[in-house]
Amino acid sequence: MSAPESPIAKPDTGIKVLIIGAGFGGLTSAIECIRQGHTPIIYESFPSLKILGDIITFGPNGGRIFARWSSGSVAHAMRAISIDLSNYGFNIHKYDTGEIVINQKTPPRDETAPNFNGHRGELHEIVFNYAREIGVEINLGQRVEKYWEDKASAGIVLEDGTKVDGDVVVASDGVRSKARALVLGYEDKPKSSGYAVWRAWFSNEDMTADPETRQFCENGDTFNGWIGPDVHFLFSTIKNGADCCWVLTHRDSHDIAESWSFPGYLKDVQQVLSGWDPLCWKIVSKTPEAKLVDWKLVYRDPLPNWVSGYGSAPGHGRICLLGDAAHPFLPTSAQGATQALEDGVTLAVLLRKAGKGNVRGALRAYQDVRYERVKAVQKTGETTRDMWHNTDWEKVKADPTLIQFPREDWVFAHDAEKHVEDVGDEAIRKVGVVGA
Repeated sequence: MSAPESPIAKPDTGIKVLIIGAGFGGLTSAIECIRQGHTPIIYESFPSLKILGDIITFGPNGGRIFARWSSGSVAHAMRAISIDLSNYGFNIHKYDTGEIVINQKTPPRDETAPNFNGHRGELHEIVFNYAREIGVEINLGQRVEKYWEDKASAGIVLEDGTKVDGDVVVASDGVRSKARALVLGYEDKPKSSGYAVWRAWFSNEDMTADPETRQFCENGDTFNGWIGPDVHFLFSTIKNGADCCWVLTHRDSHDIAESWSFPGYLKDVQQVLSGWDPLCWKIVSKTPEAKLVDWKLVYRDPLPNWVSGYGSAPGHGRICLLGDAAHPFLPTSAQGATQALEDGVTLAVLLRKAGKGNVRGALRAYQDVRYERVKAVQKTGETTRDMWHNTDWEKVKADPTLIQFPREDWVFAHDAEKHVEDVGDEAIRKVGVVGA
């Protein structure tokens, strides 16, 4: 990636933003804070950057955000390691016969709003490095033990006892966020969604050695899905067929009290795929078992508040939740990470509009601007899953488009930065100058 141009287009606001978590949401918040003239500082518990995980998706509404960074160079770097389905599309199969019910065409590429599907860790590394290049201070190996706030400031206490203060604290520390209880005033326990996914990412050696599965790797980047009763199986090849990844969503009632991530076992996957197109098990059987993860999908009721001191929430209004800490998504939405990006953009713009003297008003406006949209997008994870898992095959036979993955304009065409620029002043006016 070429050296980035200076992203600071706005005057210095003097607002110091402490961001907890260096995932996509935290990094985007920090980058957008730089763009809006604030001073962000990230604290992350992991001691070093590791290229972990498997596939992640960013819709065009997320790609639009990346494309604005450094005149498109960040998006260009992400494109180079992402799946390219412009020719292949998405083949949707009937689970038992294996027949391709429909090939869902890939929309024409728009470089101002690209769609990315790639390895979570590799895409994260690009964003992480860009944040550092433009001057974001990122402190790794710093575990937050406590959050605190008063009317004038907010901050954190680190594991070694160091106290850090700022104007606002953004908790982008995932579904296990410590700040959630502080903001809500009670412990919000996760519940099982009733579903789990097996997921894996592996190289293509065993796939190419088998004539039945070699076809996928020889065709470069591919995307195939098999849809069945209460189960769906999605399989991709990426990097011109060099790497393979798959996810299989199925019913699961496992107790998630202690953990919801476990090693996966191929024999369990084989049992779920009994009676399915034999090609599905052929693909899965090539997976090194050490690469298989059994991920229990947790569910949380929509949180009533993302901001301390707002509505029924206790506190002084200087701590907010962002991304999964505020609104965990089911993977069938394909929007969880993208909505965290939209959060970061929205918050940064509102902090500029409200100014240092009304940080608390900015945070309330952030919740007001984002809340209903996020709640609606969250529901798409359930509706898409249920559409696939309860397919009426007679209706699909008459109209195969009924089984396509939804690509709705209200989700994908949304421009978070333009939207908050348009509505932000009014949102801040409605909440007023908090504490004045």
